[in-house]
Amino acid sequence: MAEEEAAPNGAPTATFSMDRLSLLATRDRELTLDEKYAICRSIGEECIQEEELRNLLAKKPNIVAYDGFEPSGRMHIAQGILKALNVNKLTRCGVTFKFWVADWFGQLNNKMGGDLKKIQTVGAYFVEIWKAVGMEGIGDKVLFLNTSEEINRSPNEYWTLVMDIARRNNLKRILRCGQIMGRSESDDLSAAQIMYPCMQCADIFFLKANICQLGMDQRKVNMLAREYCDEVKRKLKPVILSHPMLPGLQQGQEKMSKSIAESAIFMEDSEAEVNVKIKQAFCPPKVAEGNPCISYLRLLVFPWNGTFTVERKEANGGSKEYKTIEELCQDFEDGSLHPGDLKPALAKALNIMLAPVRKHFETDENAKALLKKVKSYKVSR
Repeated sequence: MAEEEAAPNGAPTATFSMDRLSLLATRDRELTLDEKYAICRSIGEECIQEEELRNLLAKKPNIVAYDGFEPSGRMHIAQGILKALNVNKLTRCGVTFKFWVADWFGQLNNKMGGDLKKIQTVGAYFVEIWKAVGMEGIGDKVLFLNTSEEINRSPNEYWTLVMDIARRNNLKRILRCGQIMGRSESDDLSAAQIMYPCMQCADIFFLKANICQLGMDQRKVNMLAREYCDEVKRKLKPVILSHPMLPGLQQGQEKMSKSIAESAIFMEDSEAEVNVKIKQAFCPPKVAEGNPCISYLRLLVFPWNGTFTVERKEANGGSKEYKTIEELCQDFEDGSLHPGDLKPALAKALNIMLAPVRKHFETDENAKALLKKVKSYKVSR
């Protein structure tokens, strides 16, 4: 198969695990190459290519990773907690992380009704959340760059890249990248939305990114960038380190959607709102596969805390602290752990993680005003 069509490598093995607390414990010493590789690789459901990632960590002194986000409404926990975890892992390994605050892209994709001022307000709100939740190195190892400002600083460089990428790819190949915008090939796309994949591909080279650290839903355009390297004989291709997608709380939702509020947990949701959403979440007994509650434990709770405690009456088996997701899945699948006990414990763990964000938006006047504005905006697909 061609590289663009290659199937994902599968989830990283247990040897790549690294939770937030274990990472903090390494602060006072230099990491070995093996440790850096293991920490970086733990982020990805897929890594293209693993050998290239290792060589990058071994030989390049100033590595740049990037992710872009459309400011398009309230932030859910996949964007908030999962991204903070991933960024902290990379910066701990000496990587500089560039966030591409994609205000122009949001406008192209008709987010916030195409209102650029609203989109930029949402971008500022995102940064406030990441500060509050514990993203480290903001302003030093973590940079937030607005597309509209950065592109206008070097328009010739940027648009020359976009045009070259566009002329080297046919329309069919570009339409296949529609998934990155939450669109499909059959959607009636505007001309602006056809430009979007060429621009996102150009971003990687414009930002001089060595690692594309985005979700699996952005895979197609990242692969387009590697194909472009082959086309122009560019030796060093960007490494693609794709994190898994956090599902929505309803059955069959492979990706959390902020447009369906009851199926998503937002970073400033109240404790009561989190409790209700988890209580109503799809969580079939004895089934771990495709179970969003198990996914939240796998992707958020264990990487954040390292452990997970279920509190139960002695008659129901007593309280138990789980050290690994594998141990928990075994109990859940054999019926030793029931959804009725798992759900309250999951809600409690998430509420503890979200508490600093709630406090920030309740006590900081700037953050409070930002949130009020963002909540007043209508989310558009």
